[in-house]
Amino acid sequence: MDRQRIDKWLWHARVVRTRAAAADLAASGHVRINGRRVDAPSRAVRPGDVVTVALDRAVRVLKVVAFAERRGSADEARALCETLEPSQGSAAGHRGARTNPKAPR
Repeated sequence: MDRQRIDKWLWHARVVRTRAAAADLAASGHVRINGRRVDAPSRAVRPGDVVTVALDRAVRVLKVVAFAERRGSADEARALCETLEPSQGSAAGHRGARTNPKAPR
């Protein structure tokens, strides 16, 4: 296999719990492949592509390493991708975070 649908890959890599949730995430524009917004769950990914996923409370940046024929264990899912660090500007947890919340601004 040299490519796979983004919704299947997100589900196989255990980024989301169901394939329907993966399809909804892609269709709603919360997924980017190599910096380009995905507008359909049928969009193909290839090894080496960088997938950015905006989840509820976090942004995950993943590099596609491999594909799977079916959804497997968590160990098998970890072999499908390599986690990359999001850039400082897009880190969801970094916005407005203070080391001492009681300190004056």
